[in-house]
Amino acid sequence: MRVLGVDPGLTRCGLGMVEGRAGREVRALAVDVVRTPPDDEVAARLAAIADAVEAWIAEHRPDVVAVERVFSQHNVRSVIGTAQAGGVVALVAARAGLPVFFHTPSEVKAAVTGSGRADKAQVTAMVTRILALDTPPRPADAADALALAVCHCWRAPMMARMAAAEARAAELTRVHAAKVAAAGRTARRLPRV
Repeated sequence: MRVLGVDPGLTRCGLGMVEGRAGREVRALAVDVVRTPPDDEVAARLAAIADAVEAWIAEHRPDVVAVERVFSQHNVRSVIGTAQAGGVVALVAARAGLPVFFHTPSEVKAAVTGSGRADKAQVTAMVTRILALDTPPRPADAADALALAVCHCWRAPMMARMAAAEARAAELTRVHAAKVAAAGRTARRLPRV
C-alpha cells in the first residue's frame, strides 16, 4: 500500500510518500515541503498546495492519503490556515478517487514513538530510524508527513478489521430484528386457547 502523508499548513505543507509492505515494514519513497509566501493571498497559497498535491498524486500514485487532523491551538489564525490546507488536500485526493483518512497528532506520535506526547525531535528521530533514512528529514513538517504515512500503514489493517466487525455486527442485528419481528407476527396469528 502506498500512502501519501500530508502535514497541512499554509506556510509549510509537508508531503511524504511511504510504501507499506508485509507486517510493519515500511519504505520511504519521497518527501518534500511545499512552501507558500505569507504575503501572498490565501487563495493563491491554497492553489499552490493543491497543484503540488495533484502533481504528487500523478507522479507517485498513492493508494490512500493520510492527513493530520486539525486540533485546537491557541493561535486561531494558524488553525484556520491549517484547516484550509487540509481541506484542499482532501478535495484534491477525493477528485483523484483516493480515500482520505485523518489522524490526530497524538495518534501519529503514539504510532511512531510509542507516546502520544512525544515532541518533534522524538518523532523525527523515530521516523529516521523506522524508515532507515541516512539523514533526518527537515524541516519537522517533512518528518511529520512521513510519520502520518507510517501511522496509516500500521493502523489501516486494524481499521479495516474494525470496519468489517462493525458491518458484521450491524448485519447480525438486522437479521435478529427480522427474526424477532417474524416470530411476533406468527404469535399473533396463532389461535388462543
